[in-house]
Amino acid sequence: MCGIVGAIAGRNISAILLEGLKRLEYRGYDSAGMAVLNSETMQLDHLKRVGKVAQLDAALSGSPLPGYLGIAHTRWATHGKPEQRNAHPHLSADRIAVVHNGIIENHNELKEELSATGYQFLSDTDTEVVTHLIHREVIAGKGLIEALKETIKRLDGAYALAVVDQEQPDLLLATRMGSPLVIGVGIEENFIASDPLALLQVTDRFIYLEEGDLAAISRSEVKVENAQGDAVQHEVQLFEHGHDAADKGEYRHYMLKEIYEQPKVIRNALEGRIHHGHVLEQAFGTGASELFDQVKMVQIVACGTSYNAGVVARYWIEKIVGIPCMVEVASEFRYRQTVCMPGTLFISISQSGETADTLSALREAKEQDYLGFLSICNVAGSSLVRESDLAIMTNAGPEIGVASTKAFTSQLVVLMLTTLVLARRYGFKGEQEIVAGLEQLDNLTDQVLALDPQIQQMAEHFVDKHHALFLGRGTIYPVAVEGALKLKEISYIHAEAYPAGELKHGPLALVDEDMPVVAVAPNNSLLEKLQANLEEVRARGGKLFLFADSKAQVKPGDDLELITLPDVPTVMAPIIYSIPLQLLAYYVAVLKGTDVDQPRNLAKSVTVE
Repeated sequence: MCGIVGAIAGRNISAILLEGLKRLEYRGYDSAGMAVLNSETMQLDHLKRVGKVAQLDAALSGSPLPGYLGIAHTRWATHGKPEQRNAHPHLSADRIAVVHNGIIENHNELKEELSATGYQFLSDTDTEVVTHLIHREVIAGKGLIEALKETIKRLDGAYALAVVDQEQPDLLLATRMGSPLVIGVGIEENFIASDPLALLQVTDRFIYLEEGDLAAISRSEVKVENAQGDAVQHEVQLFEHGHDAADKGEYRHYMLKEIYEQPKVIRNALEGRIHHGHVLEQAFGTGASELFDQVKMVQIVACGTSYNAGVVARYWIEKIVGIPCMVEVASEFRYRQTVCMPGTLFISISQSGETADTLSALREAKEQDYLGFLSICNVAGSSLVRESDLAIMTNAGPEIGVASTKAFTSQLVVLMLTTLVLARRYGFKGEQEIVAGLEQLDNLTDQVLALDPQIQQMAEHFVDKHHALFLGRGTIYPVAVEGALKLKEISYIHAEAYPAGELKHGPLALVDEDMPVVAVAPNNSLLEKLQANLEEVRARGGKLFLFADSKAQVKPGDDLELITLPDVPTVMAPIIYSIPLQLLAYYVAVLKGTDVDQPRNLAKSVTVE
């Protein structure tokens, strides 16, 4: 959620911190701030503003913060309203400054304790207790590193912390537990951030901190200790994506750019994983074949868009492989008593690999007797990947828009690869045919994107609407769910999705001339039944917006807007049919004038419960 940037260098780092915050705007936030050790006065100066990073930028123009050591933050409110006093960094006695991602669950207890000893709280946040705890330790005679160690022993919850001390101008501290943090490695300068994207303007070399790590960072050196206090050496990894990966280029919004990147993303998801019509099992990691040989059942856990991808995969796995597959929202899975059947493969899906509920579900599942753990993720150094037995990257590249698009289609591609490697163990003979279909997906995606002008025109019908209904059947039902999610996320139109067969069991009561109904109708075995459902809508005065195969034999009319998609193999339909729904949501949001890339109340990486 929130974004952290920090730097220690031999040059003024104020502009670096500000640029880092701008690159983290996609994560979602409501305020921004910065604390820098002034290179002239050696005082810890800070500046905070509610609203966009642009507000902080404007304030810095009038009150610059020059210095060689500093931390900065974009906050997404969890404790306390979006007000300037609640923005980070938080200071104690104008000496210790802290920025924090995560939630300190026992902050009320700690606040009472600190208040009793004379500390005054200026904010409603949970973070301020951390600042005062560290200050209490340093004035008691402990060094900053030891003070931070003693402080984190007292914390219950999740955190990524960056700490500076006015009295130690050559030291930047960072530690994490349940929230991501990376170190950017430079030449006689080093940096920290919650995402490598924040630092691509200064480095492409990164150290990914692991759970419980504490890093002491100077200009020339990075020292890392693990949770047990032992010195550890983590590999310095080269960032895989180009420096322009986080730029919008010619596109008006990141979301549109990412929709149009999908042909390339699909190719990337397949690259190096297919040979002579077969999926290469080595792509899943060492020991994958031996693990897959024993799989009798699959449990998928994910959140949001990733969950919808998992539901599509359930249809594939049960039809193609012929074994049971369960899919559950991670926040539900982790808080109920679950039953692990013998031979069950646990699959977790997350774009960022840092989704708090998905990570917690994985960790709790590891206490049970699952056969093994496979993560499907877009970030190679993420916690989810490191904590799984096997991992396969979606290779989607950085996704900046909060509403996920290319991550969804790349997850579906990888889930199909997973389905095929499991299916070959159960006698499935159609692998080469499906692989051939996968290899044509990029061309089909280009054909769908060519429908952009028609979809823009369709979007005009939604601008004055407050509700929408999405319908699909079979593997297309979760695609309809994803389409409704996209529309509500960025246009703020209330949208719900139903299996089309459920219409007469309640939702049909909502249908009238003011309720647009979006239906997705590829040419599959359920097409005739879906057509009957559509007639139910038309008979009640509903306005239909249909994305259909050319064989659907549906004619447009006053009550039906039709966009015909290219013919696509049935098994590939969920991937192709998700794209026009993404474009529809995008253009409705543009017409309504909402903040497409940073919709209200939402964040890209949900790293807290």
